[in-house]
Amino acid sequence: MVVGCSPGDLKRASPRYREGILFVSWHGVGDGFSGSFQVAVMTSLLPERQDIADRLLAWAHDHLRDLPWRRARSSYQVWVSEVMLQQTRVTTVVPYFDRWMRRFPTIHALAAASLDDVLKAWEGLGYYARARNLHKAARQIVREHGGHLPADRDELLKLPGIGPYTAGAILSIAFGRDEPVLDGNVRRVLCRVFNIREDPHRSAVQRHLWSLARALLPPGRAGEFNQAMMDLGATVCTVRGPDCAHCPLADVCEAAHLGIQSQRPVSSRRPRIPHYEVTAAVIWRDGQVLITRRPYDRMLGGLWEFPGGKREPGESLVACLEREIREELGIEIIVDGPLPPVKHTYSHFRITLYPFHCRIRSGSPQSLECADWRWVTLDQFSHFAFSAADLRIIANLCASQEESHA
Repeated sequence: MVVGCSPGDLKRASPRYREGILFVSWHGVGDGFSGSFQVAVMTSLLPERQDIADRLLAWAHDHLRDLPWRRARSSYQVWVSEVMLQQTRVTTVVPYFDRWMRRFPTIHALAAASLDDVLKAWEGLGYYARARNLHKAARQIVREHGGHLPADRDELLKLPGIGPYTAGAILSIAFGRDEPVLDGNVRRVLCRVFNIREDPHRSAVQRHLWSLARALLPPGRAGEFNQAMMDLGATVCTVRGPDCAHCPLADVCEAAHLGIQSQRPVSSRRPRIPHYEVTAAVIWRDGQVLITRRPYDRMLGGLWEFPGGKREPGESLVACLEREIREELGIEIIVDGPLPPVKHTYSHFRITLYPFHCRIRSGSPQSLECADWRWVTLDQFSHFAFSAADLRIIANLCASQEESHA
């Protein structure tokens, strides 16, 4: 079994961890040895596999969360929930999941729906490629598997949006297969229990963690075990302030024994998140507003928005907006007064969005750099799926209209 351990850790480790440790490689300098590393084979932990599983399953009996997708345990519900939970908190997902299942109760219903309906149901949950992939995968499942998720790892991995983690969750939870999972919660638990001293996002460390996750699986109970690991990481072995006093694995957790659980997992310094200034045009014509659909192959693909784009260095906001509308729609505009700016953070960058009331000076809209365009009234906005930032512009527009009618 491969885990992270240094010679200094070995000196401080409990006796049962010292026996049977074979160090594989060393790099750098640390604790008087020619190496600060890291990777070791803990043969002594192989007999502990059942102990860890027993502890975790006993804890899960009383502490596993009651979540809607755990009641029916259908493969479809497991799949949708796992996709929704990627990069998203459980408390946020639950109402979206409930609404989704009412709107698309089966894979056939999802496959038959339009992309607009799917994106509207996903609106506000973020990472919209997940919704597009669910829709594409549902149509592929209907076409190739008769509307049933395949219980085969290789076939699952052929579906859009399904990677090793999602495949493992579906196979173990819905089909009872002995397959591991490795999400952020499981990764954190493993890094602490086995004191992994390297960044778990490194490919070599990822492979070690997958090996650990598989080695710990209790035969025939992988689904229960995987859910228990995920819940332990989400509720007890949390990112900040892990509750070691109530953790069923505290006695076998090497990081906790060394008092360094808050230092695991190791994280590399991340680059500074860039900030961009972006403009958006609220173009009016006879009480209607022009909206455009984003290209399907780009970020937020398929969503509707107020047209515009990123400000170039040295460019004024007005010049930016005029240029972007010319490039995207082939029209010249008159830029009138501003609306309140909107600040929004995505996973890898931040924006300040500057919307302006506008009118067409000349030309007719064309889909040059957008997938489609429409003229709509304010009360029709609810029929279209928008990003969170554009929804805030809509809220400001509606608030202004209410004030003008007051």
